[in-house]
Amino acid sequence: MSYTTLISAEQLRALGNTAVLIDSSFDLADTAGGERSYRESHLPGAHYLHLDRDLSGAKTGSNGRHPLPTRADFARLIGSLGLTPQMQAVVYDRQGAMFAARAWWLLRWLGHRAVAVLDGGLPAWVAAGGAVSSESVSRNSSAAPYPASVAPAMPTIDADALLKQLGRVRVLDARAGERFRGEVEPLDKQAGHIPGATLRFFKDNLQADGRFKPAEQLRAEFTALTAAAPPERVVQQCGSGATACHNLLAMEHAGLGTALLYPGSWSEWSSDPSRPIAIG
Repeated sequence: MSYTTLISAEQLRALGNTAVLIDSSFDLADTAGGERSYRESHLPGAHYLHLDRDLSGAKTGSNGRHPLPTRADFARLIGSLGLTPQMQAVVYDRQGAMFAARAWWLLRWLGHRAVAVLDGGLPAWVAAGGAVSSESVSRNSSAAPYPASVAPAMPTIDADALLKQLGRVRVLDARAGERFRGEVEPLDKQAGHIPGATLRFFKDNLQADGRFKPAEQLRAEFTALTAAAPPERVVQQCGSGATACHNLLAMEHAGLGTALLYPGSWSEWSSDPSRPIAIG
């Protein structure tokens, strides 16, 4: 059996040592914080992937704060972790899957189906009696790249295409409400949101204990937000393309299919003054 959206701590323990584990903990306000936390305590055998260095590509100043890496670069990185298409991958963090969802999406983007987010992350693992380690795991830089699918397995949309389709697609914004409304903007050049977008704060996908809401509840909530639009007409975005993946994961887990990611998200959209902006 393979897991493709979420996996519980108990299910992961039942797999034994057969899964490739990835810790993607991160802190936007302290970009070294996630790696420090990993060095202090992580699941035994887990690799660490850094949002800026490993889960993002080169920035040009106009492509957002966390542009996608090239598929070739990411395939080489994943190959160095020892992951093959037949293996189960499990990603997790300490932030309610805020960054684990990005790693999940990127692995699916390469064509790896058997990847799941540890529901509840490291806290859930510890609460279930799982062991932790402070021993770092090295990569094999001489390993063959992961055999990525010929075409990306997860759909995306760029800024130009999205601009042309505003009003014909449902855009969900995963940022906090005060940023969506334009009341504050701590990270990007301008405040506000893409015209016509609907707020879906990524933390609304979670229960009080940090685990995802039941699939049935997520299905009802997202169906109401998207007006039951098919997934190919739903665009997920956030500040920089990371937490949008949380909503993508929630929709997949709810059985609503694979929506589109706008990778550049607000950080790219707001960098061009010619693009329209909404406030409120």
